[in-house]
Amino acid sequence: MSFDIAAQTGVTAVRPGMEIDVGALAGWMADRVEGFRGPLTLSQFKGGQSNPTYLLTTPTRTYVLRRKPPGETLKGAHAVDREARVISALYDAGFPVPRIFGLCVDAAVIGSWFYVMDHVQGRIFWDARLPDIAAADRPAYFDAMNRTIAQLHGLDHQAAGLSDYGRPADYFARQIARWSRQYLEDEAAGRDPNMDRLIEWLPSRIPAGEETAVVHGDFRIDNMIFDPTEPRVLAVLDWELSTLGHPLADFAYHAMMYRMPPLIVPGLAGADLDALNIPPEDAYVAAYCRHSGRDALPGYAFAMAFNFFRFAAIIHGIKGRYLRGTAVNAEAKSRAEAFPAMAELAWRQALAADRPSD
Repeated sequence: MSFDIAAQTGVTAVRPGMEIDVGALAGWMADRVEGFRGPLTLSQFKGGQSNPTYLLTTPTRTYVLRRKPPGETLKGAHAVDREARVISALYDAGFPVPRIFGLCVDAAVIGSWFYVMDHVQGRIFWDARLPDIAAADRPAYFDAMNRTIAQLHGLDHQAAGLSDYGRPADYFARQIARWSRQYLEDEAAGRDPNMDRLIEWLPSRIPAGEETAVVHGDFRIDNMIFDPTEPRVLAVLDWELSTLGHPLADFAYHAMMYRMPPLIVPGLAGADLDALNIPPEDAYVAAYCRHSGRDALPGYAFAMAFNFFRFAAIIHGIKGRYLRGTAVNAEAKSRAEAFPAMAELAWRQALAADRPSD
């Protein structure tokens, strides 16, 4: 199984069970979105596993709507109000995100909470190898991503009004506990021996030292919109997993692309980076250190194992939603089937982190 780009790109008709009352939504937007003029038509983005995302089209402009999925959801998940809050704060701080036009926490309007934001026009790359970019230009695109995540981690979260957006200490311990709990509580998705091993291994390997920054939580190439012609990030999308946390964890998640096979997300494992003219992992880590004013990234190997565990736990949650019938993406079945491979890959990272050479 490989990453199905076609299944993740573009829009499609609104899927059964995800319908929205267009009249009710148009009325809400007319009252709260400056400049809104109907008529309004809806389509649904193919990508996205957690919060259904829609393209809203009017005669003069387009918008994007993100909503909680209908039906039963896990406690604390699908917090679109948190997404809207952090995006608004980062927009005001000059970080590349879309503009938020409004948040609705009245489920009676369309059946669940939602927010409406600007539709940023640009390029989304679904293949980390950047096959549509000239080889000579690929390093600049990787550097644009690197600079953008370093910019995020360098923002003053207190000045941005996000001092209470998360707890400032023990990020790794809290995240390990959170994802372990969600994995263990989702009985529908079942257990996996590699995940069980990781739940025991991770708490005893947490590195010393604390840092606090706004962390995105899912900083991947396909969650960025690039300028149509230049190696420049116009907007970072999908802030559902964002919080205050350790920047090492966030960067290591981003750098997972180097060790991730192109299975269910864009990955570079097995690619000939020299032939592609893509910077190797060690050079990419060094570039982040330069952009963020660091000498090194101690604990990087642990953070990589942690992130593969976390990613596997996310896939486990998708498997549970698929089995319960609440998954919002047509590709949920293939994601669920990939869970054992992701759990095994996560445990391999843990074994590698324990080697003396690492």
